[in-house]
This record gives sequence, structure tokens and C-alpha cells, in this order.
Amino acid sequence: MERLVIAALAVCVLVPTAHCASGSVAWCYHKPDCNDTTWPTIVSKYCNGSRQSPIDIVSASAEVDSMLGAFSFTEYDNKFVMDKIENTGKTVKVLLRNGVQISGGGLSGAYDSLQFHLHWGNGSSVPGSEHTVNGKQYPMELHIVNSQSSFNGNTTLAVENPTGLAALGFFIEVMPGNETGKPDSWRTLTSYLSDITFNGNEVDVASGISLDDILGSVDRTKYYRYLGSLTTPTCNEAVVWTVFKDPIRVSKDLIDLFSTTLYISNSSSSPLMTNVFRNVQPAQRVTTQAASSSSATETCYTLVLMTLSFALGRN
Repeated sequence: MERLVIAALAVCVLVPTAHCASGSVAWCYHKPDCNDTTWPTIVSKYCNGSRQSPIDIVSASAEVDSMLGAFSFTEYDNKFVMDKIENTGKTVKVLLRNGVQISGGGLSGAYDSLQFHLHWGNGSSVPGSEHTVNGKQYPMELHIVNSQSSFNGNTTLAVENPTGLAALGFFIEVMPGNETGKPDSWRTLTSYLSDITFNGNEVDVASGISLDDILGSVDRTKYYRYLGSLTTPTCNEAVVWTVFKDPIRVSKDLIDLFSTTLYISNSSSSPLMTNVFRNVQPAQRVTTQAASSSSATETCYTLVLMTLSFALGRN
């Protein structure tokens, strides 16, 4: 029970709503008086800070960091770790059970995975990822929120520490071809959306899909790293961001469900939940891994072939 209380507090801090404990702030994505352009005024302590997220990642400017090795993912293959799925009025959020954890990846220690949520635009044709790469915005973005294990679930301490939280960001793009209902894991996940149509709706997630299933074939050894913030108020500058280079591929029909099924309030007369993302903030220092030896060899081989082809062409 204690773990559930801690997780609930963590989610309230990380994805605030008007129903959170006292001290939370009213904010939105869709109204002129509370959208992301007003957050620096609404929550001036953090939302107008110097290391805000999300950002546009310029790949050519990413500095090589030899410390950015492989991650270890604990219980990511467990098909019983998803606890509940909820419409918060701002996003879709999935709470995770105890024991899910990440480490490695250049992090200072282990982090407990608490929940994941999503950001999107308006269907597959109107992009809504929070981070962008070289100016490109993807249709959706998935964030797995992790709290430093040494804080034992105390997210009040975590959000006050510059590396108290670690967020894993995964881009979602439309799967090539005309397939529908793919992959199977996302068909299962999105099947719950009709049960959480309105703000505050929450249902249990049955066993059957793991986090590995949701992340699919993403190469989790290739990523960008920077120090940033929560992307929703209160925008605490407490997040070690990892943004993976490979996208998750999901069929168009499943992506479109998010912007056509969910409402921001508890009535079908309220607006549909669309464009639930914060716009990019000023650039930060971004690091990444050195090119792998295989990549370097392939590049060298390609250059040799080009040189030989040029030489033969002149003879």
C-alpha cells in the first residue's frame, strides 16, 4: 500500500492535474490563458528556467561522451508490470508495478520506473512529439519516468535534485505500408482507450504486454543525452533526459485513436485531447555515443569504394 501511495504522489508531481494535492497549479494545452506560452508566468520558479525541456536536438552538434554505454532494464520483459491506465485530462498514463528499474546508460545509479505517458498532435498527419531532431517533429512521443532509487520513491526529494529523475523518450512514427492494428502490443494498449474516454477514467491493465513489447525493435544502445526539466508544470529542472534515436513504428490507425477517442474533460461536449505537447525550449548541451567500430569500418569501406570507382572512371 505504501508503494501505491508513493507512486500516486510521484505521478501527481510528474503529470500534474487539477485534482492533485494542494500546491499544484492549473495549466492546459488548449486555452490562451493557460497554454505552454503562459507557463513561465504561471510557474515562474521553474518554467522560465535555464534548462527547460523539450528541445530540438541538432545531431551534428551532439558531443561524443564515452561514458554513455548500454542500459540495463530490469523487469522490462515482464508481462505483468503494467498496473493501471488513466486519462488525466492531459495525457494517457500507465502506472507501473514495483520492481521495474533502469541502470547503466551513463546514469549515476539505479532509477525506479514509475510510469509512462504519451504526447501527440492531432492524428498521424499533425505531429505532436515534444522533442524534435534537426527540426523534425514525430507524430507522438512516449516518456518513461524514472526516479532515482536512492530516494526510495520520495519524489519530493527527487524533483529538487538536478538528477533526481531520469526520463526515457521514444519517438513514435507511422509504420510503413498500409497495415492496420500493428504491432500487436500497441493494438492491445490502445484497446483500453475506449474505457478511459473521459478525464479521470482509470482501468486495470490485464497481463499480456511488457514494456519490451511496447518499445519493439528500438535500438536502445543509440541515444542522445542532456540535462533538462519536466515538460509540464511545475517544470522542475531535475531530469536526466535520454532520447532514443530509433523510433517505435505503429500503424496509422492506432496512432489516430489517441486524438479521436479521448476527451480533456468528463463530457463528450468537451474538446478532444489533441496537441498535448510543449513546444521546444532553448537549446542545451547534448551528448551521444561515439560511432561504433562497425559503423566506422562501413564508412571507411564506402570511401574506399568511391575512391576506386573514381579512379577507374578516369582510366
